[in-house]
Order: sequence, then structure tokens, then C-alpha cells
Amino acid sequence: MDCRTVEDVIRMVEEKRISFIQFWFTDVLGVLKSFAVTPSELEEGLTEGMGFDGSSIEGFARIQESDMIAKPDPTTFQMVPWRSQDRPVARMFCDILNPDGTPYEGDPRYVFKRLLKRVADAGFTFYLGPELEYFYFKDNRNREILDSGGYFDTRPLDLGSDLRRDTIFGLQSMGIQVEYSHHEVAPSQHEIDLRYDEGLRMADKTMTYRVVVKEIARHHGVYATFMPKPIFGQNGSGMHVHQSLFRGDQNAFYDPKDKFNLSDIAKHYIAGLMHHAPEITSITNQWVNSYKRLVPGYEAPVYVSWARRNRSAMIRVPMYKPGKELATRIEFRSPDPACNPYLAFAAMLGAGMSGIEKKMELPEPIEEDIFEMNPAERRAYGITDLPGNLYAAILETEKSELVREVLGDHIFDKFIENKKIEWDQYRTHVSQFEVDKYLPVL
Repeated sequence: MDCRTVEDVIRMVEEKRISFIQFWFTDVLGVLKSFAVTPSELEEGLTEGMGFDGSSIEGFARIQESDMIAKPDPTTFQMVPWRSQDRPVARMFCDILNPDGTPYEGDPRYVFKRLLKRVADAGFTFYLGPELEYFYFKDNRNREILDSGGYFDTRPLDLGSDLRRDTIFGLQSMGIQVEYSHHEVAPSQHEIDLRYDEGLRMADKTMTYRVVVKEIARHHGVYATFMPKPIFGQNGSGMHVHQSLFRGDQNAFYDPKDKFNLSDIAKHYIAGLMHHAPEITSITNQWVNSYKRLVPGYEAPVYVSWARRNRSAMIRVPMYKPGKELATRIEFRSPDPACNPYLAFAAMLGAGMSGIEKKMELPEPIEEDIFEMNPAERRAYGITDLPGNLYAAILETEKSELVREVLGDHIFDKFIENKKIEWDQYRTHVSQFEVDKYLPVL
């Protein structure tokens, strides 16, 4: 459904007899927010935006400066597949504005758009292809799995194939191209991979993907979760992010003369990601639970390193189609799917661009299994660790000039404040583990 202008949207609403139009945006933590307008109010909403109370949104305005405007982006207009086709509903993503019409600095989408413009001014287009993993459970309380399948299993072990199929149909109906889907390593864990796209469009698609997965699951009477580590002793859910920079139609990461087929720009970009990885980890892995996944032994990368085929490395250069220009990209493997995609993608891009601007040198790849190395061997290779918990990650972010520059003062301060509150709630909580371990003996 290709809408480009306000007039396109108004015409489509009339032709499809759409009953409500949802205005979507996210708070600082990446939680989707929405309100609906009727067709009679749509033209005003499209041209002037719709006002709302920003003080009620996490990380937005203080109560004394609460008036905000949500102005929809007509190019994001799509019908939602889980609502009745008798009375269809559509949605658009919004930019959040101040009352005077200027961009609101607390809007995560604006943060990413601002950085993408700077990158475009340098002659680049940023492309992304995230792989989001998730679990299906019978409900949102007991974590009862649907199947005991493993990686690439099919029926009868994989009982989520119908759910994935219907989800893919829903995504495709919203203009989101899917490459493939499969059962993941852990029981009841799944993955649907999206075709790569330009940065902002992919951030919007990532938010949409999470909603579609959950809504289709709900219509099937089950629960889908992007919680990074819901089951002890099993692999957690990651979001491997494939990324590249293009100059026009040319892949700026590609060099046919290089032994890795990587250009200097690509090498500097990887070096920047590696250099800044610890300080952006609280953005790409933003929850206490994220760090239950980032531990050795469950395929999630915990060491700052890069490789070509080694999946224990934090950054990998996929070798599926060696020597093919358009396929040349890097894969950042530490993020998880519960992050705010606008902020996470911005942090990755900012780190990579820092490497390019400063011409950071890329060390040699580590093709050995890093999980099998002892600490002395890792030190000999110059391999450092990602933060081991949310608080350690917050401390790295708090002193980061790069993250403050990318996010802006408002979101930077609000994000840090929120994460410190979350950590205090976690560290003062008495867990079942502590009761079971200490109460009988102390």
C-alpha cells in the first residue's frame, strides 16, 4: 500500500472505508504508544498533527511543559492485518513535535532521523537487516512452551510453523518483505528474518514486526515474547543486526581487492563498533534480563571481537555469498530484540561512523572459539568483555561522549535515570534463588 502524500492517505481511507487510523510512536524505552482518530479528524491530524499530554509518556516532557504534537508520516500508512476487514483499521508512525512545530528532542524516531541526515550529508545511506528471535508460550505467566523443537526443526517437533506462516502473511500485507523463517535453538523459540531496508524504514518495520508477532499469537490463543532470556538453561533471544553503508548504488563496505572483500570504510566502521561497544550496550541490551542472555555458553557474544565465520565473535562478516558486492555487510550479534530499535540502531550507526571519521584501525579477526579460551589467552589476543550486568553497562554509557552526542542530552539523561531506577528495583529484590539457597542454611 504505497502512500506518499496526505492526499494519498485521505483517498485510501475513503476507498477502503477505514474506520479508525492509529497514530503510533514510542517512548524512550521503545514501548509502542498509540491513539486512534476517526476519518473525520484525519485531515487535520495529517496537516497539523494531534495534541497529547507528553508528561504521561516515559521519558517525554515534564508536567509543566507537557503539550506535545504527534504528526503522522504519510509514507508509513498501512492497514493492520489483525483487525476485522469489515471495519478495517490503519496505522501511521508519527514524529513528535513541540507546540511551535519544531522536532521534539525526546522523540526516539527523531534521534535516529537526525543521525541519518548527518550520515546522508556525508554521502551514505544506512541499510539494516535485523534478525529478531522470540518465544511462544501458552500464556504470559507460566512460560509453558508449545514445542521441544530445536534449530531448523520441522513438524512434528516444530509446532509454531502455522503461527509463523500467519505472521509472515500479516507482515507482507503491511509491505514488509520477509526472507525466511525457522525454529530456533531453544524449545518454542522462533525467528522471522526481514529483507534489509533503509535505516528509518527498518526501525519502523522492527516496531511493526514485534506488534504483528504478538497480535497473531494472541489471535491463536498463545503468547509471544521478546524477553531476552525467559528460560533458565536455554539460549536467549538475540537480534543480530546486519548493516552496511551505500554510496548511491555502490556498497561502500565492499572492496574486491581486499582479502576479506572489505573496504577501508567497512574496517573503520567495524573498529568503531568494537571500540564503542561497551558504552552502547545499555542501549542495545537495555533490560536487567538482557544480561542473563549475555553469558558464555549459550551462543550470545560476550567478548569484543570480530571474525568472518566464527559465531562466538561479537561482530561477524557473513560469508554466505563471498565476493558479491550487494551481500557484503557486517553482523552485530550482541543486541537483543527487546531494545528500542530507534535508539539501538542510532547507537550502532554512531559508533561505526565514529570509527570512519577517526579512521580507527581494525585488529585481525579471531577465528578460534573464544568461549574455549581462558582469560590469559583472551588477553593475549586483546579481547575485552562486554558489561556483565545492567549497572556496569549504565556506568559505561554514562561517561560516553559518543552516546550523549547521538541521543542528545534529553534522551541520554532520561534513559540513564530510568535504567538506574530499574537497577535499584532489581538489586533490592529478594529472588527465589536467594530464598532457596540461603534460607535453609543461614
